[in-house]
Amino acid sequence: MTTEATTVKPLPEALQHFSFGVTGMTCSACSTRIEKALHRIPGVQEASVNLALEKADVRVESNVNEAQLHTAVIKAGFGVTLTESLQTPTDQTANRNETERAVRREWLAFGASAVLTLPLVLQMFTMHRGGFMLPPLVEFLLATPVQFIIGSRFYVGAYRAIRGGTGNMDVLVAMGTSAAWGYSTWLLISLGDAAMGQLYFEASAVIITLVLLGKLLEARAKRSTTDAIRRLMELRPAVARVRRDGQEIELPVAQLRRGDVTVVKPGEALPVDGRIIDGSSEIDESLITGESIPVLRTTGDMVTGGAINGNGLLIVEATAVGNDSTLAKIIKLVENAQSGKAPVQRLVDRISAIFVPIVVVIALLSFGINWLLTDNAGASLIAAVSVLVIACPCALGLATPTAIMTGTGVAARHGILIKDVASLERAHKISALIFDKTGTLTLGKPTVTDIQMKSGNEQQLIELAASVQQGSEHPLAQAFLAYAKEKGWQLEPVSEFQSHTGSGVAARIKGHEVRVGKQAFADTTLAPHTELAEKAADWEGRGRTVIWIARDGEILGIVALADPLRAESVAAVAQLRTMGIRTLLVSGDAKAVAAEIGQVAGVDVSHGGVRPEGKAEIIAGLQREGHTVGMVGDGINDAPALAAADVGIALGSGTDVAMETASLTLLRSDPRLVPAAIDVSKATWRKIRQNLFWAFIYNVIGIPMAAAGYLSPAIAGAAMAFSSVSVVTNSLLLRRWRPVQTTTERSKT
Repeated sequence: MTTEATTVKPLPEALQHFSFGVTGMTCSACSTRIEKALHRIPGVQEASVNLALEKADVRVESNVNEAQLHTAVIKAGFGVTLTESLQTPTDQTANRNETERAVRREWLAFGASAVLTLPLVLQMFTMHRGGFMLPPLVEFLLATPVQFIIGSRFYVGAYRAIRGGTGNMDVLVAMGTSAAWGYSTWLLISLGDAAMGQLYFEASAVIITLVLLGKLLEARAKRSTTDAIRRLMELRPAVARVRRDGQEIELPVAQLRRGDVTVVKPGEALPVDGRIIDGSSEIDESLITGESIPVLRTTGDMVTGGAINGNGLLIVEATAVGNDSTLAKIIKLVENAQSGKAPVQRLVDRISAIFVPIVVVIALLSFGINWLLTDNAGASLIAAVSVLVIACPCALGLATPTAIMTGTGVAARHGILIKDVASLERAHKISALIFDKTGTLTLGKPTVTDIQMKSGNEQQLIELAASVQQGSEHPLAQAFLAYAKEKGWQLEPVSEFQSHTGSGVAARIKGHEVRVGKQAFADTTLAPHTELAEKAADWEGRGRTVIWIARDGEILGIVALADPLRAESVAAVAQLRTMGIRTLLVSGDAKAVAAEIGQVAGVDVSHGGVRPEGKAEIIAGLQREGHTVGMVGDGINDAPALAAADVGIALGSGTDVAMETASLTLLRSDPRLVPAAIDVSKATWRKIRQNLFWAFIYNVIGIPMAAAGYLSPAIAGAAMAFSSVSVVTNSLLLRRWRPVQTTTERSKT
């Protein structure tokens, strides 16, 4: 079988994105119906409705407004709310209170249904042993309120579904219970007290009661799958203490601006991302980065909004507020990952769309065949009712989203942010992983270790090199600047600064062109430098980076910098190799440096002297060999490779460009999170496969048994009610996932 390439139609430029909550859904057929209603609006390009999150994500052209989308959803028979992340703290409190009231109402309805149903159930269990029998009229009086008052929601839901041209769980429950109640009522009217022992009122009442219980347990379990986002949103304080016009006032966090000076007392959550301008304290960032040990932050350090201040008083200048804050970006990433649909889920949605009509046909066939074979209309009707009740598409609809929500949530709690469902799906297939060197496997904080001059003196050499790099954020540039600052040497003003990615930097100082970088870049005269070249080769053989400095084409000297390997790098690479993943180190540093670092880290292959575009070429070569390639980096020069890889993984300490390009972002600069990210992806997809297996096998076995008359409506109702609960509960087991420790790490604990 051949697979044809699919051409993706580009979306319009003026594309808007709307996200809102949807209430009233009972199964995946409901979410499919809403998507169809939204797609019927001219200008809607994409519409995705997540049953588990009860949320709609819609991408539209500029001529479509949010009110039109809301109207379409309401006309389809559902309600609309703001998503939690768009609510103010006051809205969230009101929403939680309303949710709690709604839950109490549901439990009261279930309690009333259970009280009315209990006598019917006791009778059912004792009637064959000479126990008590309720008069037919009493059975009618007990079952009717359950059927039409407590169970009215199923009729409303069924009417809306049929009006929308689809079927859902409500249709099946309403049809099944109405058939059992209607047949029993007809017997009661026809036979009176002689109908005792032939009625099926208990079947309709038990089904409704068990479905209500199942939905309550399912809703409770579903709320647990969204714990990750809820906990992140709870990190945002409602108010902040701000210094303005010489006074300290309290303002809503939403009103803060960049540059505001905030006061954070011990034990409080930081209201904004910012820079400490006074004070020091240990900051607990565990709920943001997954780092369990508080980190000491002092004057000049950056802090993240939502982290918890320790025992010090901090004065923090806001550098990012609102949607620009780290916490807001994290919440957005987690929401995006949880609200997306995996390809397998779209297949399930198509099955769910035709599921109910097929079940109704099977139920009718079951009734007709059983009646022909047994000439017992009552038993045949009960078999048909069992088919209608046991066949519920809910478990199918919840199998994939609940696993994805729980998996991405537990990953976020451990400092792993997954951009979308596609990234989650690809991550578990990674077979080759490429590491950048500087700031990824190494600390990214190189220091000057050796200096060799050809002319001039050490101070002149470093002052020139550091001056040229004043405007650069590259770790190597920072090493020169730190060395010059430590020595107390002065920097010169520069002009015509140019950065040549992968080669070096150049600028003019007092009319002279100064170049700092690789030999091929700095040495424009191509004159022989035997002594310097030998020294450079010796340094590189010991894993050091060599920088050449030239003025007006004349080489002045070379400088060696050492960037220590991260303590966690060896364990991370070892874990990846244990997982059967090929590891590579690809660096712009000299081949000898890359080889030395790669050997110590334990990677399979090392490539040095590779320019940014060369990294993308290496990735393409691995992909041609059939590998699913992951790329780990943290710098601007890694962005092309992160985009070219099947899965780009950015360290949180890296640049915003790298994080925006990557599929996965690690909030801690710990390479061990790389195998952890792949492992949580694998664990999530195992849960999806398990959930889909049980959801399908449950229907494959249950429907034929019910059609053959081997399942009573009560058992069928219980099975249907708890099928969804079992799928969600299985997904919640993912919350026990923890990053795998290596043998070395376990021996330390």
